[in-house]
Amino acid sequence: MTNVTEIAPDLFRLSIYVPELDLQFNHFLVRDEQPLLFHAGLKGMYPLLRDAVATLMDPGKLRYVAWSHFESDEIGGLNHWLEAAPEAEPVCTFVGKVVSVDDYAIRPARGLMPDDVLETGTYRFRFFPSPHLPHGWDAGLLFEETQKTLFCSDLFHHFGDVLPVVTHDLIGPALAGMRQMQQGPLAGYLPYTPQTQGLLAGCAQLQPETLAVMHGSSYSGESGPMLKDLGAAMQDVFAAA
Repeated sequence: MTNVTEIAPDLFRLSIYVPELDLQFNHFLVRDEQPLLFHAGLKGMYPLLRDAVATLMDPGKLRYVAWSHFESDEIGGLNHWLEAAPEAEPVCTFVGKVVSVDDYAIRPARGLMPDDVLETGTYRFRFFPSPHLPHGWDAGLLFEETQKTLFCSDLFHHFGDVLPVVTHDLIGPALAGMRQMQQGPLAGYLPYTPQTQGLLAGCAQLQPETLAVMHGSSYSGESGPMLKDLGAAMQDVFAAA
């Protein structure tokens, strides 16, 4: 089952909860003149996601499929979407395009540089390159400038079948999630590097008003201070490890 929630005007959160992992997998559809899907999802989730998108629009009219970094839950279903939507174009960071995506996808990706803007009609999207944040050389965070939504991928990852969107601070749940991951075989999930604090400070300067979180609740409200606090939380987990 896919839970569909409009968390901001024209921005829909498509959430699939996996009880075995106690984890939500969230995908975000921007309904506009040229619709954009952020996170293609796992291959096995594609039928559920396609049906959820169909409640909002014709999946064949999808124009862009974007993601943060090359990882199965972000890009696994990409070619299914490209087959279903003949005009759909993959969108990622330029590094992602040249090192992975153009060899994987059935159509070449649009690799965005920092100064590039993607317009879908009403909305404007820009990639904020963030190497190794949340992880991967090719990582980037997508920022929608009109409504100030930051599509932040695995940042603020937390467990549970939680509310679609909240207004309370996500640092506590995110810190618990990082500590839980650090204790298992997936330790190092969110690396802390000399660039982490600077990248998060750069995100904070964008002054986002919505955080579209891939695993857990999204956030509505002034998000800059929380992005800065996330850096300190990541440093604490890294130091403890």
